[in-house]
Amino acid sequence: MPGNSQRKGAVRRKGKSNSAGSGGRVRRGLEGKGPTPKAEDRPYHPAHRAKKATSQVAPTPGSSLSSGRGSRSAGPGRRFRPSQTGRPGSGAEWVVGRNPVLEAMEADIPIKAGYVAEGAERDDRLRDILKLAADRGTALLQVTRAELDRLTGGAMHQGVALHLRAFDYLHPDDLMAAALDVSEPLIVALDSITDPRNLGAVVRSAAAFGAQGVLIPERRSAGMTAAAWKTSAGAAARVPIARATNLNRTLRSYKDGGFTLVGLDAEGQTDISALSERDGPLLLVVGSEGAGLSRLVRESCDTLVSIPITAAVESLNAGVAAGIALYEIRKRRA
Repeated sequence: MPGNSQRKGAVRRKGKSNSAGSGGRVRRGLEGKGPTPKAEDRPYHPAHRAKKATSQVAPTPGSSLSSGRGSRSAGPGRRFRPSQTGRPGSGAEWVVGRNPVLEAMEADIPIKAGYVAEGAERDDRLRDILKLAADRGTALLQVTRAELDRLTGGAMHQGVALHLRAFDYLHPDDLMAAALDVSEPLIVALDSITDPRNLGAVVRSAAAFGAQGVLIPERRSAGMTAAAWKTSAGAAARVPIARATNLNRTLRSYKDGGFTLVGLDAEGQTDISALSERDGPLLLVVGSEGAGLSRLVRESCDTLVSIPITAAVESLNAGVAAGIALYEIRKRRA
């Protein structure tokens, strides 16, 4: 007598219309693994290494290659300090590579910490770096190449890197109060200048022609990075720089404080050499190349002036234009 397995329908056989079950695999696969973590939270991602390197507060491993009192300050008032914000120019910055490091040290950019990889080849550039560090009392810490890779986020450091201090900006109200203490206050405001070298050039011109400070917006604007500091040729240590959360609102507060707002714009109908507002507090607003001043900033200005140029070029470099305008203001006030 056949067993139960032999009776019809006892065993289910596979066929074209009769497939085996998944055993729950498909259902479990559809559940997923949850939301994808941010790039900076994934240990294997370069963004995670960069975030970890930036968050380093103090040098960790290694021994000093040159003795001294530590990193130099930025002139009077310690113009650089650590910052928790992520906006360009507001947080700590890394300078990597032998030529950039040497240029940064020659420009006397304030340094938080310097690093040299173990076994780095001693060429002329590295010897000059070590000599400058010894002469200025800047400590260079010796670390492994793997540690330097980690600190710089895998950048091409050529065995040497500098960790710069974050720039310490003034509050716009403090800048205005300090400027009003002199007889003929002059402040330069920048509207959407995104090239740090232009910012550095304006700061240098402001120092050369007696301006009391430079005002920049927080958003859509260059900050005081290593490139801006180097272009200023050290003037950033002497000229206060303020950062405004809202440039239009800050300009209105300066106008209420007694400043005359002069906008430098290619569409200005008045020649800069014919500017009549030369006495009393003056705020010169410089726009970006091409776009010039934004609409709201242009409407806030009391006067719009321009620099006459030939038809060979459409506009002047923002740093050059600011220097010409500051020279004309200084000459008329003299």
